[in-house]
Amino acid sequence: MRVFQIGAAGGVGRRLARLLTEDGHEVSGTHRDPAQAATIEEAGATPVLLDLIEATAEELAEAVRGHDAVVFSAGAHGTGADKTTAIDGRGLEKSADAARLAGVRRFLLVSVFPDAGRGREPSEGFEHYMRVKKTADVYLTRTGLDWVIVRPGTLTDEPGTGRVEAGLATEYGDVPRDDVAAFLFAALQEPGLTRTIVELTTGETPVREAAHRLAAGATAP
Repeated sequence: MRVFQIGAAGGVGRRLARLLTEDGHEVSGTHRDPAQAATIEEAGATPVLLDLIEATAEELAEAVRGHDAVVFSAGAHGTGADKTTAIDGRGLEKSADAARLAGVRRFLLVSVFPDAGRGREPSEGFEHYMRVKKTADVYLTRTGLDWVIVRPGTLTDEPGTGRVEAGLATEYGDVPRDDVAAFLFAALQEPGLTRTIVELTTGETPVREAAHRLAAGATAP
């Protein structure tokens, strides 16, 4: 399988790249900062220098063409509302358009849990982020691609447990980045898992089993 990752140098992205390449898959990963190339290479992937903000959908399509799936985990990471709009919002839209233009139907998006930030002091920046992410989710669901939207709970850098709670609706909680990457890895190998939204937190179900169960449910009559 050839996978094109947008956000491959990020916390989830580089973990996923490593899982894929260690399993023998071919991964290309985008980065805006030349210094991030080494991070992508260390994960076994091929770095692709590409500015998601400046690139057109047609330029992205040229990079995506020939791959079997696209995984989008890029984000502005609190660098300002304009960047959030450009990367988490318009960046996702261009990436989905690029996949369609390139004939790559499989598209996985790392989004945000709807209850994220509950209990915090509200801020204009965070509310903007949540609106942009929701709009991006809606855009992807209307593309006709074979999409999966994964909405993880609060991300942590704790070692993964290999066990998750995954479903259309789950109670809010934390989840290690290791386990988010592991779920994406499993989902990519479940073609029946498509056109669904998955809320993901730490749980008791082995990751592969969780993905398989969701795929079976998605294809059941």
